[in-house]
Amino acid sequence: QVQLVESGGGLVQAGGSLRLSCGASGSFSILGMGWYRQAQGKQREFVARISSGGSALYADSVKGRFTISRDNAKKTAYLQMNSLKPEDTAVYYCAAGLPQKRFDSRGLELDYWGQGTQVTVSS
Repeated sequence: QVQLVESGGGLVQAGGSLRLSCGASGSFSILGMGWYRQAQGKQREFVARISSGGSALYADSVKGRFTISRDNAKKTAYLQMNSLKPEDTAVYYCAAGLPQKRFDSRGLELDYWGQGTQVTVSS
């Protein structure tokens, strides 16, 4: 069983930066790791994912601004968020998938989820 714990959310002004962390228990190196977000009144959406081998993929809305990374020794995944915009305001969730699981738009195939961390970007 894998448990995920996010940290690093908060309030930031537009144009600012935040780094989210997702600490994991259990087997980490085999997992694909990703981030999703859900804004108030909207459906959860894919943000970014990184494979066990380190290959990254981003939603178009965050490409060039966000960077996903992982440290297998620390069993932690990160999401560096730069040039934040008010529309990035949401609860951000860390998610993990066993090998071959897809990080689709809603994360329906994924196996493990964190509790979420609030990111608020003021204009």
